[in-house]
Amino acid sequence: MKKKNIICFSTAIAFLILFVLWTAAVAFISVEPIGPNGSGVGLAAMNGAFHKLTGVHMTLYEITDWMGLFPISVMLGFFITGLVQLIKRKSFMKVDPSLYVLGETYLLLFAVYMLFERVVINYRPVLIDGRLEASYPSSTTLLVMTVIPTAMIELRRRIKNNAARMIANGSLAVFLILTAVGRTLSGVHWLTDILGGLILSAWLVMLYYSICRSFD
Repeated sequence: MKKKNIICFSTAIAFLILFVLWTAAVAFISVEPIGPNGSGVGLAAMNGAFHKLTGVHMTLYEITDWMGLFPISVMLGFFITGLVQLIKRKSFMKVDPSLYVLGETYLLLFAVYMLFERVVINYRPVLIDGRLEASYPSSTTLLVMTVIPTAMIELRRRIKNNAARMIANGSLAVFLILTAVGRTLSGVHWLTDILGGLILSAWLVMLYYSICRSFD
């Protein structure tokens, strides 16, 4: 394994360890019943102060929810790309290996999402349709911050025209920032949920990137 690949993989492992430590902190440190229906929230002072600062903006929540459909369409687009390659090349072995790694990253993303639907660390700071919903990590943040950066890496290798590549990746970067900021300011997640989503997505992206570098 090349030195740069080792650095990327080590960075991925570091993000995973950081996420485990962060999750433990959220689950066990300064847990107080500041959530709806007296639900407990870790790192309560920080979370409570940030939530008071941003307030709740349901319009932003709904907009960012709809924006979350775009990464799903991106995932579908890469699935179709792989399927077209399979049909044309008539061999699983001839499909671009990075697409397999991308698909495995998406599966890992889904597995993590399902895990935290069952292992509830905390609940949202607001009731959704009158009920508590699992809030950690922010699933929209996790989805966007995993799918969009990996898509940008894929497009960098697939779009040969420099101007077109810059426009495509620039547009994706703007979308990523707007979604992350909008989700944070909407007030439907605690700050620790957003940060947890960012750290976990950083692990997934770096893991994907470290593997894909071996194909260059």
